[in-house]
Amino acid sequence: MGEIEPDAGSYKWGVTTSQSYFPKDNAAYFENNDLPLVDWLRQYSPEDETETFLRGFLGRMLFSGEQALKKANVLSGGEKVRCMLSKMMLSNANVLLLDEPTNHLDLESITALNNGLIKFKGSILFTSHDHQFVQSIANRLIEITPNGIIDKEMSYDEYVQDKQLQKKIAEMYAS
Repeated sequence: MGEIEPDAGSYKWGVTTSQSYFPKDNAAYFENNDLPLVDWLRQYSPEDETETFLRGFLGRMLFSGEQALKKANVLSGGEKVRCMLSKMMLSNANVLLLDEPTNHLDLESITALNNGLIKFKGSILFTSHDHQFVQSIANRLIEITPNGIIDKEMSYDEYVQDKQLQKKIAEMYAS
C-alpha cells in the first residue's frame, strides 16, 4: 500500500478496483486526535455525510449512543480495530487488504468479522496468524519463499496437510 518501497518488481491495480487497507499498526490514525468518533469517521467519508449515516457504520461495530461521541485518542486496541473496520466499510472498496485484522479483538468480534468477510463479494488479501480466521476466509494461499512462490487454491488445512506440498515448501526454503 505504498508504506515501504519494494526491493524489486511492481504491481498495478486494475482500473475497476478500489482498495481499502487495514494496517497492523493503526496508531497513526488515532494519536493526537481528540475528535469524537463520529467526526473521526467523517474525515474518511467520500462525501460529507450526516451524523445519522456515520453513526450507522459505528453502530455496526458496537459503538452506539454516547459511545459514538467517545474521543478517538482514548480507545482501547479492540475499539481502534472496530473503528478501522467502520472506516473500511465506509469506503465501499471492492478489494480489502488486511494485515493481522483479528489482533486485539475478542472472540465475538472475530466471529462477526469472519462472517462479514465470508459474505464479502470482492477480493481480500490478508495476512494472519489466526488459524481459524485463515481456515474460514482463505480459498487461495500464496506463500512467498526465498526461492519463489507457492500459489494454491485450497483451504488452509488442506495446504498444511498436503505432504507433497509441504515437502516442496521445505525444499524452497532450503535452496
